[in-house]
Amino acid sequence: MPASTAARASAGIPAGDQAYLEPSFLRRLGWTDWLFALLLALGAGFALARYGEWMNVYDKGVLIAAVPTFALLGWHWKPLRLLMVALAVLALFAIQLYHGQLARAEQAFFLKYFLSSQSAILWMSALVFLSTLFYWGGLLARAETGMQIGSKMVWAAVVLGFTGMLVRWYESYLIGADIGHIPISNLYEVFVLFTLITSLFYLYYESHYGTRALGPFVMLVVSAAVGFLLWYTVSRDASEIQPLVPALQSWWMKIHVPANFIGYGTFALAAMVSSAYLLKQRGILADRLPSLEVLDDVMYKAIAVGFAFFTIATILGALWAAEAWGGYWSWDPKETWALIVWLNYAAWLHMRLMKGLRGTVAAWWALVGLLVTTFAFLGVNMFLSGLHSYGEL
Repeated sequence: MPASTAARASAGIPAGDQAYLEPSFLRRLGWTDWLFALLLALGAGFALARYGEWMNVYDKGVLIAAVPTFALLGWHWKPLRLLMVALAVLALFAIQLYHGQLARAEQAFFLKYFLSSQSAILWMSALVFLSTLFYWGGLLARAETGMQIGSKMVWAAVVLGFTGMLVRWYESYLIGADIGHIPISNLYEVFVLFTLITSLFYLYYESHYGTRALGPFVMLVVSAAVGFLLWYTVSRDASEIQPLVPALQSWWMKIHVPANFIGYGTFALAAMVSSAYLLKQRGILADRLPSLEVLDDVMYKAIAVGFAFFTIATILGALWAAEAWGGYWSWDPKETWALIVWLNYAAWLHMRLMKGLRGTVAAWWALVGLLVTTFAFLGVNMFLSGLHSYGEL
């Protein structure tokens, strides 16, 4: 047992009472933690002062609420702080380079080759593919260095991808104040969002569990998403910023879509971890993968997080539908398949918590769940039509 626990035990302090002697969460925070929170508050204040005229009361409310939310996230997982600082520096640098003129994207060196939205997202795509290769090379060759390089490439992809999204948001306002919108409104933008959310959640679990052996599996589904993104970009010229259709001209989009894609991203992550579980169970790469207990725990936690956010997204979607179409639920194909996804993971969690679902059945169920989720995410847009047809292929 840890030295502090042993000392308390020797002092006769009951184990159940030791928690009362631990300093509170706030008292454990250092000056760097509070400095980080202060910088977030100053950043929000700057955004309100500089861009407040383009925000309605709901936008301002979301921005203000983001300060304590991201402060708590940064306190819990410290690498997130460096990510936020890097994004702020790169995005503000790019904005300064534009000088209010969209044409500068083809004139300024750093914008043309690194920091314009299209350039940054292309770098993100390349880094995702390269990270997948390094992860698999490291796993198969038992080379930790290869997986370390893969991990760093994922971090670089996340930085450039989020930078690209922030710059794209600014670029949309350079086209016109009536066109400007948060870049999560079409398949191109949400595939970038899916890539970033899935990668970031993977990096958290990599750090939390101290293993990079899941990277080869998780980055496969991320690479598949990037492959679709590049195909869609070339075949449909999808990277061009388009005005919002009337149904999407709502502040609900800013919270409904990210919550939805946290669900999609973590469900995909859980499915890829379940594939690693099934391989290890059959003795394939068994000595190179984490224990079955760790794989099972990551799978469960990813699905639990995804289910919570997917539930929130579904409720927000119903409220948005009531405002846009006059009813909370219309059995539109997208809504129906979202309900199927929700019921699938609700049943998985129920069996886990009430019946102790573990092992092969849980892993296969999570893997099949990815197929259901993929159809709800993409298949509905390809094969069905309804109120959400603005997202069709």
